[in-house]
Amino acid sequence: MNITDVIIRKFKIEDYDNLIELWNETDLPYKPKGRDRKEKIANELNSSNAVFLVAELKNEIIGSIFGTHDGRKGWINRLAVSPKYRKKGLAQKLIEEIEKHLNNNGIEIIACLIEEWNNSSMKLFEKAGYIHHPEVHYFTKRSNPDV
Repeated sequence: MNITDVIIRKFKIEDYDNLIELWNETDLPYKPKGRDRKEKIANELNSSNAVFLVAELKNEIIGSIFGTHDGRKGWINRLAVSPKYRKKGLAQKLIEEIEKHLNNNGIEIIACLIEEWNNSSMKLFEKAGYIHHPEVHYFTKRSNPDV
């Protein structure tokens, strides 16, 4: 694969089943009854503070990334690259593209949450210029376990 052959484009809801296949292939945890259900993602696509991109090669979705912002800070979520196409610069390209979208919306701080066991993602984001903050403790309150 040559990175120049990959098309990075906005996700369309018609891509949903292929996206879920990618997430399954990459073991990306997702909540099909909650935040990652088709209807929920379709609503987010219409939001002015969210952008969902996919990487496509020969009509196959081989990567994904989701960016959101609250007007002050941006967040990178759901970065996934098919194992067949890793170590070729695609994840870095997806990060750069989502950063452009967020920067174009006036967002100057971009963050991501990475689970402690995910060393490869930590290395990737450090290489991309992100700073690890081990002193931060993440708390959530969920209306139900599927969100």
